[in-house]
Amino acid sequence: MVLGEIGSVLLLLGVATYFAVKTKFSTVPIFLLGGLFFGNGGILPLSLSDDFLVTGAQIGGILLMLLLGLEYTTSEILDSIKVKKSLLFFDLSLNFLPGFLIAFLLGWGVLGAVALGGVSYVSSSGIAAQSIKDYQLSGKESVKRVIAVLVVEDIFLAFYLPVLTSMIVTASFLAGLISLGVALSIVGLTVLLASKNLHIPKNSVILGDSATLLLTVFGGALLVAGLASLIGFSGAVAAFLLGLLLTGDFAAVARERLTPLRDLFAAIFFLFFGLSTNPADLPSALLPALALSFVGICSKVATAYLATRDLSKGSFQQSLVILVPRGEFSILIAGLVAGLFFGAEFQAVSILFVLFTTLFTSIFARFARFE
Repeated sequence: MVLGEIGSVLLLLGVATYFAVKTKFSTVPIFLLGGLFFGNGGILPLSLSDDFLVTGAQIGGILLMLLLGLEYTTSEILDSIKVKKSLLFFDLSLNFLPGFLIAFLLGWGVLGAVALGGVSYVSSSGIAAQSIKDYQLSGKESVKRVIAVLVVEDIFLAFYLPVLTSMIVTASFLAGLISLGVALSIVGLTVLLASKNLHIPKNSVILGDSATLLLTVFGGALLVAGLASLIGFSGAVAAFLLGLLLTGDFAAVARERLTPLRDLFAAIFFLFFGLSTNPADLPSALLPALALSFVGICSKVATAYLATRDLSKGSFQQSLVILVPRGEFSILIAGLVAGLFFGAEFQAVSILFVLFTTLFTSIFARFARFE
């Protein structure tokens, strides 16, 4: 019965996604709303256990971060950090602050402020990649500039998520600082190894067979994530670092064969998060989410302007479509704090925030003129 229910939901979402793609509308709201509709407290709730929902969301997040790591090389990351340092600092300070302050106003304390700051800061790389494809923005100067911003935001997560995880487990800022040291050591070692061009050489057995490659990379990511969780390190970040370490021919082939699955992983991730959120928590979170969305959109508008102020108006609009939407990383952060006393309200604010920013971007893109 459960398999039939899941199959029916996926089939309906597949049809909805088809029309969304045809109209160049973001699919993220569709999966989040689908999860709310069929989740606990929804109109047609499914017979799914909490363990199943949590595990499904974790696997989706791990695979998204693995693919993100496969997309970048160490040299690209280091070059991105060197370019336009003032813009990157501006992006961090201006976009982290709204969530940080609103969480304090809601009474969530330092832990909630640090978590909601991350939600408001990081743009969605997955939505950005889809927007670049849908609106044929590849190669544009404005896109090159904002991609550098996105890369640094993604790298920020490699340091941020372990600290947040430790603070959640211990509720201690000191433990968070210790975790930061551990995170810096692990990430630094990973970047050092990757910069030495230590990569898996050509292997016809692995590279020539899709099943072998997919099982090897997928299994390795889950194993690394599981081991990382044992020492208090973020499993999703561990998967990202694994993807960063896989360079050369192996990474190129893995990226090519895993990329078509990215949308499926993202769909599962957003759907499962929606399923685990009770719609009854949304009304009380509406005003905070609207406030965070308004300020969060304005802050990304400022970042886009600073990145393209010497370019055309069309370049500015292109940057907005890429920078404004929040998505997988905001949801990933919300999932980490789900068990805290403010977890339910935090999840509700986060899901509405993602919905509002993605809906705004999709509507804006319908009227924008990309020169």
